Amino acid sequence: MTSTTTNKSYKSAFIFLTTLFFLWGFITVLVDSLVPRLKDVFEMSYAKTVLVQFAFFVAFFVFSLPAGAILAKIGYKKGIVLGLLTMALGCLLFYPAAEYRTFSVFLIGYFTLAGGITILQVAANPYVALLGSEDGASSRLNLSQAFNSLGTTIAPVVGALFLLSDSVKTSEEINLLSELDKTNYYVAEAATVQTPFLWIAFSIIILAIIFAFINLPIVMEKVPKGGYAKLLKNKAMLLGALGIFVYVGAEVSIGSFLVNYFSDMNLGVVVSQNETMMNIANTIASTFNKTFTDSDPKSLLGIFVIFYWGGAMIGRFIGSYLTKIMAPGKVLAIFATLAIVMILISINTVGLLSMWSILAVGLFNSIMFPTIFTLSLEGLGDLKAQASGLLCMAIVGGAIIPFISGSLIDGFGFKTAFVLAIICYGYILFFGRFKSKKSMS
Repeated sequence: MTSTTTNKSYKSAFIFLTTLFFLWGFITVLVDSLVPRLKDVFEMSYAKTVLVQFAFFVAFFVFSLPAGAILAKIGYKKGIVLGLLTMALGCLLFYPAAEYRTFSVFLIGYFTLAGGITILQVAANPYVALLGSEDGASSRLNLSQAFNSLGTTIAPVVGALFLLSDSVKTSEEINLLSELDKTNYYVAEAATVQTPFLWIAFSIIILAIIFAFINLPIVMEKVPKGGYAKLLKNKAMLLGALGIFVYVGAEVSIGSFLVNYFSDMNLGVVVSQNETMMNIANTIASTFNKTFTDSDPKSLLGIFVIFYWGGAMIGRFIGSYLTKIMAPGKVLAIFATLAIVMILISINTVGLLSMWSILAVGLFNSIMFPTIFTLSLEGLGDLKAQASGLLCMAIVGGAIIPFISGSLIDGFGFKTAFVLAIICYGYILFFGRFKSKKSMS
């Protein structure tokens, strides 16, 4: 294969792989949109509600190493197809879960969906890193992750307009309804969840078929024996895994509770009475031929979550450039510092200033995952595939830290609970400085 042909195949592979980043970004955040709805439907505490996220992210811990072993046997391409079909199955499980209003089936669906995403994560992240030089790995992964953020940007809008757009009745209100009205209400409630996820499942199956027939370059090297034992002795990789753990935990903790945080500050009233804010909300909603008139306040507030995930998208495009001209570790440390500043502003203020400052954290989240990931893979050679499995296991932070955060919210309120996120970003600041100093030595 000539160099020109190789470069062309690498570019094509990069484009196809980037569609996967978009897909799992979209679905991951759509899960966040369901959190406030499920809290109301099942009348749960914040700690119990976050079991949704626990089921989703614990799958990364369970599936990461098996996914690495599977990929070593069947290759990236077949692994990607397997991951997509597993995701589709998870989406289809939401149909009976919504039909019978069974929370446990929702959790199984989330777990299955996340299992599919795990397989894709383990395959796609190192694949992108390997499609070119090691020096450009951080920049390439930031660019792919930028499209992941495009998915996370669109998802809150879809969630707000299609999953949060109607008011959920309490058990007392439901008991006052006639049997016919109860039936109609349950059918409508189920359809709100069923229809979007049926369409998503169908789209994923189509994408799996496409990947089954396209040509992808073979870049997987032979998996070395004793690789995991070597990696567990590698300080930089282990510090990076902890960085992934706390980053995902902090990002999900904030993203999952944004709507509830805004509601707790009674920002639904503030936003509805602010002409500029309503213009912003209706401008975004108009792209889906929707307007905010009689919608539930959670829907109105949910639309602004687009700025949290949209900031991450913008930041990753910027980060793709910054990590070319600056040491990635230095960029990481700067962004972690700014995230801490934004949280401190939010928890020490009220109203729209508090709202916009916490949303701004998304901008500084942007480069963290791809940069931590590629910094952790530096110098690992043929151990990269196995290291990727260990790093993806660390995504379980998205299950553990939000659960702790939810318990803190129940006990002490949002402002106090967000201190946990500050601690997480403090560690990322440390890791960025550690890698920056190491690269200069």
